[in-house]
Amino acid sequence: MKTTLVIGASTNKERYSNKCIRLLTEHKIKTFALGNREGNVYTIDIETGFPHFENINTVAIYLSPKNQEKYIDYLISLKPQRILFPPGTENPEFEIKAQAHGIMTEQACPLVMLNIGTY
Repeated sequence: MKTTLVIGASTNKERYSNKCIRLLTEHKIKTFALGNREGNVYTIDIETGFPHFENINTVAIYLSPKNQEKYIDYLISLKPQRILFPPGTENPEFEIKAQAHGIMTEQACPLVMLNIGTY
């Protein structure tokens, strides 16, 4: 089963991270959420800090490049198969580092990918 970690998760229904969590859940993709504040989106609890997750297939990043800095080594340590960078989150330095660890990166929007069946 494919598993996705959404980082930058928010309880605000207008935020793209929130929309992503809801759409992943609707597509029956096991989803974890990581944010600055605990909360709940749809049926998914938002965790904080640097929790240990296992078997993460995809990381969907909803943080600006500046806010990604403290998570780079953490996310690489989770050994996901790929990291998705939606528009506005592109981070060439992070992508290079992830690729050096065998992690595929894509500058792509998970919402679009889910809606057109390319996720």
